[in-house]
Amino acid sequence: MADLFDTGAAAPADQPPARPAPLADRLRPASLQEVVGQGHLLGPDGALTVMLRGALPSLILWGPPGVGKTTIARLLADHVGLHFVQISAIFTGVADLRKVFDTARNRRANGTGTLLFVDEIHRFNKAQQDSFLPHMEDGTITLVGATTENPSFELNAAVMSRAQVLVLQRLTLRDMELLTQRAEKDLGAKLPLDGPAREALQEMADGDGRALLNLIEQVAGWGATQKVDTDTLVKRLQRRAAQYDKSGDSHYNLISALHKSVRGSDPDAALYWLGRMLKGGEDPRYLMRRITRMAVEDIGLADPQAQAFCLQAWETYERLGSPEGEQSLGNAVVYLALAPKSNAGYVAFKAAMKQAGETGSEPPPKHILNAPTKLMKDQGYGTGYAYDHDAQDGFSGQNYFPDGMKRPVYYVPVERGFERELGRRLDWFVEQRAKRGKA
Repeated sequence: MADLFDTGAAAPADQPPARPAPLADRLRPASLQEVVGQGHLLGPDGALTVMLRGALPSLILWGPPGVGKTTIARLLADHVGLHFVQISAIFTGVADLRKVFDTARNRRANGTGTLLFVDEIHRFNKAQQDSFLPHMEDGTITLVGATTENPSFELNAAVMSRAQVLVLQRLTLRDMELLTQRAEKDLGAKLPLDGPAREALQEMADGDGRALLNLIEQVAGWGATQKVDTDTLVKRLQRRAAQYDKSGDSHYNLISALHKSVRGSDPDAALYWLGRMLKGGEDPRYLMRRITRMAVEDIGLADPQAQAFCLQAWETYERLGSPEGEQSLGNAVVYLALAPKSNAGYVAFKAAMKQAGETGSEPPPKHILNAPTKLMKDQGYGTGYAYDHDAQDGFSGQNYFPDGMKRPVYYVPVERGFERELGRRLDWFVEQRAKRGKA
């Protein structure tokens, strides 16, 4: 039976010769062993290598663009003897899926299984993703989905439970050099680039093998007889924009890297990740919100000026705008990275919120309640309240928690920065409370 995606038509005899295939297509690996950069999956003890010793399960290939997801899917189909069918979630609707499944079912009845490769699988909605389930379960298809987004967030739990997630890594400069050498062998000539320009070309591809081969094809097409330097290369090719999707997984990865660099007291790393996000087009106001949150969460009361510094930096950005005002963001992350760190206030607040949720019906003790009416006075509201300004040292030591509730300890200051002083103050109040018998 003809496959839904078979063309079947032969080219007319008088048709001119077809143009050569693109370099990226000509260099597509012919076996899994030729795939570059995924040794953790395809090496001798790689996860996929071990998997192939048995029956191939359905897979989700998660990784950045140009690292071999489509190629691996094709080679897997060849390796296990399945018919390869490729669709894209961008261009495939429910009716198309129904045809794919019907054709796969007929193919299976004739003794051939189907490996269905779904590019951009995260773009399918829940109902479309659910439509795969019965066909995965009865063996009509072996699903191999490709995604650049975190499948934990983008794919249904039911699909995830029936598929093994494999993480593909972006290509390193060493991987890029290997691809460059393969390309030169195919082209029959070395690239007309000096050493720094060759490395710059590989860096421009930003870990994307397909992008690198496309760039190499452009450079080879110049027909240059003299070696080109980095400046000339940049002018001719234009630098490729840093890969950054403000709504995707990269967004959360980079803000996490920035936050952890600040928390880890590394101003250089913090500036690098801030620069990556700004170069990628991130909204500086979003960054200032997150930077201010870092001051609240990770510096806290160890340096009470940190929050004010961030708010001043934010105000400076609002006055200056981009790009001049972006320096204030840089100053803020350096200040925070070098500030003493404490999350004691953050931990205390979370603990208090948790216990408040558990004891939310407990009333305050009557002695700290106001009594604006005679009835409330008769009920004991305000009775026995000690006005702290009239007490010795301005401290009465009274209980302010609900009656019968064991006194908790939420705030435990650290021995860093201003919290050293706060700790001394807290110890004094605890000692005085105990002396007055009201602990």
